[in-house]
Amino acid sequence: MATKHLEDLWKCGKEFLGVRYALLGGAMTWVSERNLVSAISNAGGFGVIASGAMSPDLLRTEIKATQALTQNPFGVNLITLHPQLLDLIDVCIEEKVTHVVLAGGLPPTQAITHLKTSGVKVICFAPALIIAKKLMKLDVDALIIEGMEAGGHIGPVSTSVLVQEILPHVKEIPVFVAGGIGRGEAIVSYLEMGAAGCQLGTHFVCATECIAHPEFKKAFLRAQARDAIISPQLDSRFPVIPVRALANQATKDFLAYQRELINQVDQGTLDLKEAQLKIEHFWAGALRRAVIEGDVENGSMMAGQSVGMVTCEQPTQNIIDELIAQAEAALKSRTHQKASSLC
Repeated sequence: MATKHLEDLWKCGKEFLGVRYALLGGAMTWVSERNLVSAISNAGGFGVIASGAMSPDLLRTEIKATQALTQNPFGVNLITLHPQLLDLIDVCIEEKVTHVVLAGGLPPTQAITHLKTSGVKVICFAPALIIAKKLMKLDVDALIIEGMEAGGHIGPVSTSVLVQEILPHVKEIPVFVAGGIGRGEAIVSYLEMGAAGCQLGTHFVCATECIAHPEFKKAFLRAQARDAIISPQLDSRFPVIPVRALANQATKDFLAYQRELINQVDQGTLDLKEAQLKIEHFWAGALRRAVIEGDVENGSMMAGQSVGMVTCEQPTQNIIDELIAQAEAALKSRTHQKASSLC
């Protein structure tokens, strides 16, 4: 149980999420499913289902299965570019999901309005202050600011810069910080800067309850921060959405594939749009190949730079308890230092 000082720091975030600890589980496709999501919520945090490319029927099944495993609040992450976004929103409303995270781009006004009029709290990602202000005008209920240290699809700015840019100027709604967080001391620092709570993804991959393949988890346990690299763009004609993942053979293959397509376009044997489509399809199924099948060489090993702080497989409750203990120790140390300076 957190002490009063920590309780006061994230009181706003706790009340918004309806949980004991204002810690969200980052939505990771194939990883953030019923078992891990419910484990995070049962441990006092806020689990979030990664809907990814799920159909409405699959999402409904996943929500019901999660509800069977936990009585505590959890959310659903929806990708704004999903062709059935509004249908997925209807499923969330019908299944009485309390919070929806809209990710992958600026959400359509219709989506936000439909969720809010149905009593669902809307959380969106803000990669810059100007976007944060625009989202607030759209009446979203909370924001997540995620730095480039995170795993998966990322923006170009670090967490430390984003919090300085956004937190001082957004006081009206809760703001949660994500990207590169692996210890309780970091959580405290962001709370003291004005965050309502924090989101962690990579840190939960090696939870006992996580269904990721043993080989996938082993790769995380072996990795250092520098092993989580960003997929590069070789030609401005082919905009590659940056993805942070552990370097492996697939990373090298992706570079070689880009070069091959660029050469074909330059030689006039391949249409520019067709080449772009081929690049976008390269990773199709690659994340499942790694997470579920355990092909850690040819699959996509999405991971944040905090992976170097993941040192063992353990129950989700232990992970959260450790984070809280570290946060409390940091607060106690600061209180002691303050008292000593007054003597």
